[in-house]
Amino acid sequence: MQYTRLGNCGLIVSRLGLGMMSYGNTSRRAWHLAEEGAEPIVRRAVEAGVTLFDTADMYDRGASEEVTGRLLAKLFDDRDDYVLATKVYYPMSEKPGDRGLSRKHILASVDASLRRLGTDHIDLYQIHRWDDETPIEETMEALDAVVRAGKVRYLGASSMYAWQFAKAQYTATLAGGTRFVAMQNHYNLIYREEEREMIPLCLDQGVGVLPYSPLARGLLAGGRARGGERTTTRSGTDPLADALYTEADFDIIDTLRTVASELGLPPAQTALAWLLGKEGVSAPIVGATRLTHLQDAVAALDVTLSPEQVERLEADYRPHPVAGSQQPALRHQRPVFRRTS
Repeated sequence: MQYTRLGNCGLIVSRLGLGMMSYGNTSRRAWHLAEEGAEPIVRRAVEAGVTLFDTADMYDRGASEEVTGRLLAKLFDDRDDYVLATKVYYPMSEKPGDRGLSRKHILASVDASLRRLGTDHIDLYQIHRWDDETPIEETMEALDAVVRAGKVRYLGASSMYAWQFAKAQYTATLAGGTRFVAMQNHYNLIYREEEREMIPLCLDQGVGVLPYSPLARGLLAGGRARGGERTTTRSGTDPLADALYTEADFDIIDTLRTVASELGLPPAQTALAWLLGKEGVSAPIVGATRLTHLQDAVAALDVTLSPEQVERLEADYRPHPVAGSQQPALRHQRPVFRRTS
């Protein structure tokens, strides 16, 4: 395993992070794994030297955090030997205030996450999305408070516009508060819009980049074929992938398969090697529901693509509408409350 500092901060993380979204309640999604199914994969990640584990409170409404906490406590002797990351923002119930980035929700959510994770601190606490309905000053003050209280060590953000991220950082600086040290954004060989503004901003400000969907929700690993054929359980029940990626993206996949074949490697391994070689990337967050998924990811660390191979992989890229940065505003998800008298 290779290790790196997260941006310019002092936190050291493995060059791969294991995404824990797939572990939790199997009744919610057919491709999820229960704790007993997840344990061999997490154990192998620990044996391979992975130290960064990423979850969120909304993954299975807390079930992922519970599984994550139990497995890491079982597989590590010392709490300081791994970096535990989770997130806050999405609804955790149908209650009107149980969502967003208000001071109230952040302070309640961090305590709830700590209980589910079975720990006294979170190493990297990330805002899952931007909250249009809460002043950023309130959000940054609340996040600074949980750091000062010792419940959180570092702050991170995920998927937003670059101007929003810059505003949040400036707001924290102006108040003498805690800034974000990491950006977890949507970035892979098929979706590279983050290279326009967000990644240059992160490089300039010394912020680490933790790309999610490094294999484009399985597309770069062969989860779909031209014409819409699905080859995995997840791809058959993942409408978001249809919205994010198009038929034209298969030109890149064809080239990926050719380059991978020349190298004698699986396409997934080659796509991850491309991402690991991009400037600013600290650690892609890799999901794994099979041991082979994890093995491909770890093996990608030892692959160095030539400039000519990188140029071929990037040649067929087509710009995409900005996606993965803005989800529907929470006000559109909230129930309608009517007076009863």
